[in-house]
Amino acid sequence: MIATKLKNGPSTPSVTEHAPSAESIQLESGKLYRSGEVKILVLDDDPHICRLIQAAFAGYDFLIDIQSDTRRAEEQLAAQQYHLILLDYVLPGLDSAQVMEWIRLYQPDVSVIVITAYPSIDSALHCLRSHTFDYLTKPFQVEQLKRTVTRCLESRGLLRLSEEALREQLGAVIRARRKALGLTLADMAQRSSVSLGYLSQIELGKNSASIETLYRIALGLGIRLGDLFQSVQSSP
Repeated sequence: MIATKLKNGPSTPSVTEHAPSAESIQLESGKLYRSGEVKILVLDDDPHICRLIQAAFAGYDFLIDIQSDTRRAEEQLAAQQYHLILLDYVLPGLDSAQVMEWIRLYQPDVSVIVITAYPSIDSALHCLRSHTFDYLTKPFQVEQLKRTVTRCLESRGLLRLSEEALREQLGAVIRARRKALGLTLADMAQRSSVSLGYLSQIELGKNSASIETLYRIALGLGIRLGDLFQSVQSSP
């Protein structure tokens, strides 16, 4: 569903489309899948920015509302629940603190990414106290925004790595850690009691490893199993 409402112009009726099941949806990156419906609100008085953000996520199967008429900001926030709001911090005719209060009132579980052309220490601190996910400045790079949105949705469990991507990242983390320790594959095989060929396949992301195998690998690398998975989550 993309509801486009441009400032000083008539509203385009919302168009609702039935999204396919979460299991069948793959994002354009080829690495992430939606684990459920994702609803995003773009609240910015600049219609160009709204259209830019809408276009940036066109291939992501998100349900996006864009609202550039600041007079309808509260109405839009009260209309339905969102998972993420991309918020212009300075909206003509509105007080930023009031908008944040509306968000707390109408959207208690939403994540907020602030985008502003007027960055300041005061606004950054206000956003920090309001527990916004991130604070971006205009002009922003589209790829930077996409990375930030992806991180936010991943942190909420709304996006997940494909099995293939998870294997690749896990293998890359293991390989990087092994090389940092100055260990060969043969050294690692001896430390972990995992065959050299199997280790090679795991590092290349060609084979899935059981928890028991990953535990032995983690011990061989001198880290905890939880640290291994944490490294995967922190990978770009």
